[in-house]
Amino acid sequence: MTPFDLDRIGHGLPFAAALPALRDALATRGTAVVQAPPGTGKTTLAPPAVASADGIAGRVVVTQPRRVAARSAARRLAALTGTGVGTLAGYSVRGDSSVGRDTLVEFVTPGVLVRRLIADPDLPGTAAVVLDEVHERDVESDLALALLCELRQLRDDLPVVAMSATVEAGRFARLLGGAGTEASAPVIDIPAVLHPLEIRYRPPLAPRLDSRGVTDGFLDHVATVAADEVTASGSDTLVFLPGVREIDRVVRSLTARLGGRAEVLPLHGGLDAAEQDRAVSGSGRGDPTPGRGAAGPRPRVVVSTDLAESSLTVPGVRVVVDACLSREPRRDAARDMTGLVTVSASRDSCVQRSGRAARLGPGIAVRCLSEDEFSRVPAHRTPAIATSDLTAFALDVACWGAPRGEGLALPDPPPSGEIRRAQSVLQSLGALDALGRATDRGRDLARVPADPRHARALLDGAPVVGRAMAAEVVSLLTSGRRSPAGDLVADLRALRGGRAADHRTWEREARRLERVVRSGGGPGGMPIEDAVGLIVALAHPDRVARRRGGQYTFASGTGAVLPPGSALTGHEWLAVAEVARASGRAAGEAGAVIRAAAPVDREGAERAAAGLLDDDEAATFSGGALTGRRIRRLGAIELSVTPVRPGPAAAVSAVAAAVRSDGLSALGPDDEALRLWRRLALAHRELGPPWPEVSAEALADRLAEWLGPEVDALTRGGKLAGRGVGPALRRLLPWPEATRFDELVPDRLQVPSSSSYRVDYPEPGSDAAPVLAVKLQECFGWTTSPRICDGRVPVTVHLLSPAGRPLAVTRDLEFFWREAYPGVRAEMRGRYPRHPWPEDPMGAEPTRRTNRRH
Repeated sequence: MTPFDLDRIGHGLPFAAALPALRDALATRGTAVVQAPPGTGKTTLAPPAVASADGIAGRVVVTQPRRVAARSAARRLAALTGTGVGTLAGYSVRGDSSVGRDTLVEFVTPGVLVRRLIADPDLPGTAAVVLDEVHERDVESDLALALLCELRQLRDDLPVVAMSATVEAGRFARLLGGAGTEASAPVIDIPAVLHPLEIRYRPPLAPRLDSRGVTDGFLDHVATVAADEVTASGSDTLVFLPGVREIDRVVRSLTARLGGRAEVLPLHGGLDAAEQDRAVSGSGRGDPTPGRGAAGPRPRVVVSTDLAESSLTVPGVRVVVDACLSREPRRDAARDMTGLVTVSASRDSCVQRSGRAARLGPGIAVRCLSEDEFSRVPAHRTPAIATSDLTAFALDVACWGAPRGEGLALPDPPPSGEIRRAQSVLQSLGALDALGRATDRGRDLARVPADPRHARALLDGAPVVGRAMAAEVVSLLTSGRRSPAGDLVADLRALRGGRAADHRTWEREARRLERVVRSGGGPGGMPIEDAVGLIVALAHPDRVARRRGGQYTFASGTGAVLPPGSALTGHEWLAVAEVARASGRAAGEAGAVIRAAAPVDREGAERAAAGLLDDDEAATFSGGALTGRRIRRLGAIELSVTPVRPGPAAAVSAVAAAVRSDGLSALGPDDEALRLWRRLALAHRELGPPWPEVSAEALADRLAEWLGPEVDALTRGGKLAGRGVGPALRRLLPWPEATRFDELVPDRLQVPSSSSYRVDYPEPGSDAAPVLAVKLQECFGWTTSPRICDGRVPVTVHLLSPAGRPLAVTRDLEFFWREAYPGVRAEMRGRYPRHPWPEDPMGAEPTRRTNRRH
């Protein structure tokens, strides 16, 4: 006998009509996908209905994407059953839990469920799971679905229900049902029950967004629109904005504009439970009568994040004012930054928001953009797995036994590049082995309910700064709060002194984290300035930063600047917790601004980022000599530079780098070396192996082989002379083929006058022919053009005048003498009468001399 009175709980809720279909699906398939718009009562009625189904004996766990939604849903169900929270209905979220031995419906966040699954995949004591708001597509919600799909293959007695507010139910049904369309889970579709809804568009004159985020001009516009609507209608109004800063500004503006004519309330995840309850409380299921007027109760204006889009219901709303903006995670791989970015909300999100106005009667939804602009926004929200930092996800799937998430029924696969980066981070923490499997250290980190980097800071920092201090700093880092001035030491002091609004929430989380550290906590006593910097550095060793001029260089190699007027200005070392992309003069050349950091000294930086410490010997080759340095680095940060005599490996690397950059000319070769280099290049071009390639890249790759003795001399302080390059190049000649090198690619060729002249070989990489330049008179009788490389390569002959100027260029001497020479003879014999110009050049005697009679 179930203790839930479903008729009473479901009275007036559209979802009540779906209960028979839900019972049938659970009885026949053990699973179902519920598609129902916000406000139909699925979150209120489905969990107790599942708990009341035949065969369900135990606790039903229900996920909500946010802590505030989990607490609110538990309070709502408890109120409808006439019990207190923690009896029939309870909740468990990070840092807060209210459940009892008799709790039958427990609302949790997806992260809590994932932790339980990894700790014990059988989920003992859990009789069924309901995944609510799966359409929101946060990473932990996707992962919880995938793990449950796999668990159901082993435990088919575990009913699983997924609930979505969008039209993607078919996708979740296929995943939950198993492989193949025929195995899809039953879909229970609850149509929206809406009254007439009027959609209006009120575009602003100023831009909605600029490089810094939401513009103040646009926020003033939203406040104006909301004030106009409240004044005209007198109805409860729900205003959607992307974040806390925007909510605070609009709440202040509306309070001033409306005076005492309306109650203006904020709603976001950073508020305490009492403030959240105040925003979502109302007259039960609302007053359907709009325009209550001055004599009736004051209208309520709730200014909310997308919490009220589907996770929470604000009762009594008849007007929605939507900024049509959303805050989504985005990853900057180049700067290794992940943060929330304000973007246009998707159309399906805006439609859900608008529907909140028409649940009780005719409603009005005002979108603060143009209708044309609305038509161009994305149709669906971007899945968080495609844009988020996946370090925690990568550790979770490794602990589950599915490295990289391979084989899991995820709605969308994780990006391969981000998974590789996340695995690299985890391997640097010792959390994964070379194959991507979780280590004992990784499982210890996974047991801490925090990002793996924060878990590392907690576990490794406690023995140094004390458990309490480590927990306090990590609680600060995990809180998600925006640092007012970017100075984390000042933030911690404000929280300790109770001067921050969220100090109670921070304190509860700190004490919980302190209990997580089972043993090994140090005595503490470290000054707060040093302790905060060390813990932040332990969490983000790649963001240890050193000042260089006007900006800070991170150990990761990226850079950022402090905002103007920062209290951290002047510190040489910082441990950075948060950095954001930015543009304009304030962001400097780095294009990024440090949003939250703490000072750290060099000792603390090296201690936290010990895995990035490296002693690197570097050498530079220039002007025929080597200079060496030993560089101690913390990642990309140079700590010290000491002159040293380079070792052989560093010397080879330096000379090779110079050759790659500037070619053979980097070695200062003389003319003989350059001729030999060109001859070797032609031999390789025409004959191929074993004749060596002598491009800059090839010479650098084999540098130790052919220039080894000369490099050894450089390490002893010697210099490389240009005349030594040629003999060194000859070491590349293959044996025994080298004995024919001068025959195949001769340095000089003999001409009919018995003189010999150098062949001009082309530059390596060119397809030009070798050239022989010789005076025309020395070639009389030469009818066969010269060829080299065993006759494969014709030599181009440049026939010169007595003054050494070109008269003809040919590869066919016989043709030249027969066809072209008569014209040359007619033109030249008068100009050079002392030199022979016979009528029959092929029968004449070649000569270097002038005519005897002269």
